[in-house]
Amino acid sequence: MFMNNKEVQLQSRNFTVPLITITLLFFMWGFITCMNDILIPYLKQLFKLTFFESMLVQFCFFGAYFIGSLIYFLISIYKGDPINKAGYKKGILFGIFLAAFGCILFYPAATFSYYPLFLGALFILGLGFTVLQITANAYVSLLGSEESASSRLNMTQAFNAFGTTIAPVLGGHLIFEFFSAADGSFSAVATRIPYLIFAGILLLVALLISRVKLPSFQTQEEEIEKGLGALQFNHLKFGVFAMFCYVGGEVAVGSFIISFLEQPQIMGFNEIISKNYLSLYWGGAMIGRFLGAISLNQSLSQGKKAIYMLGAAGAVFLVIFSIVDLSFSQISFFLVFIVLNFIAFFIGKSAPARTLSIFAAINVVLLISAMVNHGEMAMYSILGIGIFNSIMFSNIYTLAISGLGKYTSQGSSLVVMAILGGAIVPIFQGYLADQFGVQHSFIIPVFCYLVILIFGAYCTKFLGHVETTEAKSGH
Repeated sequence: MFMNNKEVQLQSRNFTVPLITITLLFFMWGFITCMNDILIPYLKQLFKLTFFESMLVQFCFFGAYFIGSLIYFLISIYKGDPINKAGYKKGILFGIFLAAFGCILFYPAATFSYYPLFLGALFILGLGFTVLQITANAYVSLLGSEESASSRLNMTQAFNAFGTTIAPVLGGHLIFEFFSAADGSFSAVATRIPYLIFAGILLLVALLISRVKLPSFQTQEEEIEKGLGALQFNHLKFGVFAMFCYVGGEVAVGSFIISFLEQPQIMGFNEIISKNYLSLYWGGAMIGRFLGAISLNQSLSQGKKAIYMLGAAGAVFLVIFSIVDLSFSQISFFLVFIVLNFIAFFIGKSAPARTLSIFAAINVVLLISAMVNHGEMAMYSILGIGIFNSIMFSNIYTLAISGLGKYTSQGSSLVVMAILGGAIVPIFQGYLADQFGVQHSFIIPVFCYLVILIFGAYCTKFLGHVETTEAKSGH
C-alpha cells in the first residue's frame, strides 16, 4: 500500500538526499531534451530539410513517449503495475541506461551522416526519458505530503529548466562552433562527441543513484491492481489531454524560436545569436519554477513567500545573465515578465489549478502578440512564454494524479503518454509554417494554451469535490 500522508510527513526529514539525487537527474534530462532545439536548425541545414521534415526530430523523440507509455499502460492492465513490482529505483536506473544507449547511437548516425539514423537514436533516447518521466515524477510526488507535491515537483522541474537554459548556449557552442568544420560549414560528425559526453554523464548519474538509498513505495504483490482502474477518474482523463496540449505547445514554441528570430520582419538573427535568446525562453521557465516552488508551498506565510520569491528571482536572473552571451540591456526586458509573473502568482493565491489558468491565459495573449507584431515586440512576446510555462507541467501532473492512490503509477503512465503532444503539435505547426509562414503558424499553440486554461478552471471548480468523493470511497 502507498504510504499515507501522515507516515510520509513523519519520515520527510529522511527525504533530502533522495530529492537531491533525483533533482540531479532532472537537470541532466532537461539539458539533453533541449538539445533537440539545437538539432532542428542544425539538421535542417545539413540535410536540406523543410520545416515539416525537420520537425520529425520532435516527432520521433516525443513519439517515443507515447509508445513507451502505451506499452507500460498495457502491461499494467494485464500484469499489474511494473514499477510497483520492480521498485522506483530499478525503474529509474533502467530509464537512464536506455537514454544513455540512445545518446551512444548518435555516433553511428553521425558517422554515416544519415538522417533516419538520427531519428532512430532520438526515438531510443525518448524511450529512456519516458521511463524516467513515469518513475521520477511519480516518485517525487510521493516524497512528502500530497498537498506539497506541486511545490516539490516545481523545485525539481526548476533544475530541469536549468538544464534547458544552459543547453542552447553550451550545446550550441559544441555543435555550431566547436565541432563544426573549420570553414564554418556543417558536418554530421559535430554531434558525435557531445552525445558521447552526454552518455557518459548519464552513466555517472546512474552510478550515483545506485549507491544512494532511496525509500521504497512498492505495494504488496497481492494488492497490485490490474485493469483500467485509473480511467474512472475524470480529472485524470482531462489532465491527460491538458498535458498533451502543454507539452505540444511548449515544444512547438521552443522548436521554432530560432527560425522565428531569423525572420527578417522579426529580428533577422543567425543561429549563433538566436541560441542565446532561446536560453532566455528556457531560463524563464527556470525562474518561474523556482518561484512556483515557493508560491505553492502551503507552509509559508505570504510575507515570507514574497521575500523568498524576490530573492530567488534575483539570483536566478543573475545566473541566466552570466550564462547567455548578451548584454544587460538586451535582456533587461525580462524584468518586466518577472514582475508580471509575481503578480500572477499572488492572484493565483498558491492554488495550483487557479495559477495554471492564469498562466495559460497570459500565454494566449503573448502568442497573439507574437503573431500580430514585428521586431522586438514580437520577440519579447515569444520569449516571455517560457516564464509562464514554468509551473504547467508540475501543476497539470499533480492535479491529474491527485487522489489516485494505488492507481498513481498507472495514472502517471497515462499522463506521460500525453507527452505525445510534443511529437504531434510541432508537426502541425511545421506544416503551417511551410504553407503560411513561421509567424502565422503560432496559432496552433494558442489553441493548446486555451485547453490548459479550461483544465485549470475545471480543477478549480471540481477537484476538491473529486478528492472528497475518492476519500469516502477508499480510492
